[in-house]
Amino acid sequence: MARFAAGTGPVAVDAERASGYRYTQRAYLVQLRRAGAGSVLIDPLPLGDLRTLDEAIADAEWVLHAASQDLPCLADLGLRPRRLFDTELAARLAGFERVGLAALTEQLLGYTLEKHHSAADWSTRPLPESWLTYAALDVELLTDLRDKLAAELATQGKDDWAAEEFAALVASGAQPPRQRPDPWRRTSGIHRIRGARAQARVRAMWYARDEIAARRDSAPGRVLPDAAIIAAAELDPKDERTLLTLPGFGGRSVRRLARTWIDALTKARELPDDMLPVAPPLDGPPPPHRWAERDPVAAARLARCREVVTTAAAAHTLPPENLITPDSVRRLAWTPPEEITPDTVAATLRGYGARAWQVGLIADGLAVALRDPE
Repeated sequence: MARFAAGTGPVAVDAERASGYRYTQRAYLVQLRRAGAGSVLIDPLPLGDLRTLDEAIADAEWVLHAASQDLPCLADLGLRPRRLFDTELAARLAGFERVGLAALTEQLLGYTLEKHHSAADWSTRPLPESWLTYAALDVELLTDLRDKLAAELATQGKDDWAAEEFAALVASGAQPPRQRPDPWRRTSGIHRIRGARAQARVRAMWYARDEIAARRDSAPGRVLPDAAIIAAAELDPKDERTLLTLPGFGGRSVRRLARTWIDALTKARELPDDMLPVAPPLDGPPPPHRWAERDPVAAARLARCREVVTTAAAAHTLPPENLITPDSVRRLAWTPPEEITPDTVAATLRGYGARAWQVGLIADGLAVALRDPE
């Protein structure tokens, strides 16, 4: 802590999780580098939190790559940046086609990073030496990369855009993560399930699996694959023998839990009709592929708005989704302001969370696109 408090300049920060292996998205390793302090790797497991470290680097700009992935697990440790620079987001704004850390490091700094352990189980203890080397490389050159990208953004006149984006990331990282309603509806393949009773089977098995996964601190997919839940929901087996013939139920650990899965299916079968899942209220417009039949006029508006965004993004050499979120465009096209003017369109976009630089680039064009061309 003393070394990092006495260091100078930005602090490169990264974290390693055990996605696909563990139930939570907690950080199992935190890597930092700062001029005058060197590079350090911290095992956060025995420490409870890292608030003392947070205080030591509170005045520094943090440099992260794909910050939105790491900010939640860092916040769980008490680490919250006051200022940050996201090298992936900076590269997107600067118009780079390849924005992965290894690709940018090679293109801008001339170094090739060894990337052999990105999908490793970082909850492993002790961590192998080669893994620690890999983890250190993630911050070793991050500040140098930040300087190159900052210079490129300034050359393109996009440094103010980046500053707004980074400030928005800091603000979002200070907010608790939003809890999704009905998380079982995100089961892969659920679009194949028809009818409330079959959806109840998915729900019952999802929550049975989730309880086991939380108890074991294991990724839910390692307890039972989504494909197995969907197969069981489609067939609705009544006994263990039939269940175990379905795809995804062949593993020994899954077979040992056969009674759990049958019990979940039985509960879903016995539910009264008034306790079956109901479609959640629609938050926003319908999927775009249904617009033509639901509202052809809105579908035409959406097409014109998308063309405005695509054209403006190409003119400024950045991805359309970084110019404005696709969801904002859909909401605007589905329900435009009663009086369509650049000011009302700008106000609507700001209400959806658009930044000032984004509004300034496209509000006028979207206002034109929203009007009936006739």
